[in-house]
Amino acid sequence: MSLLKTVDTSPAFQPRESGALPERLISGNPAFKTWTQDVAKGDLVHTGVWEATPGETRSIKGDTFEFCHILAGVIEITPDGGKPETYRAGDSFVMKPGFTGIWKTIETVRKIYATVG
Repeated sequence: MSLLKTVDTSPAFQPRESGALPERLISGNPAFKTWTQDVAKGDLVHTGVWEATPGETRSIKGDTFEFCHILAGVIEITPDGGKPETYRAGDSFVMKPGFTGIWKTIETVRKIYATVG
């Protein structure tokens, strides 16, 4: 097992497809694709690529830390009680444990993610 893992930004294998949880859906009908590429520390750490079509959902991180790097698309994230932040291709950000807010996908987004939690 190699301790070096390259994240393939255009994976050839089939993603896991899903939609927004009804209790988190705000508007639209976003569809999600997840290409998990590595899992470590007994399912605590996940890395891969995620894609979402336009729509608006509640983001609730709970105990999870998530690093994101946007490959394509445009999103707007508004923390509860905060100002909207716009991210597009080339931008990176972190949502820390306890984060809650609104995730709005403006243009279909694809990101690299690493979650711990």
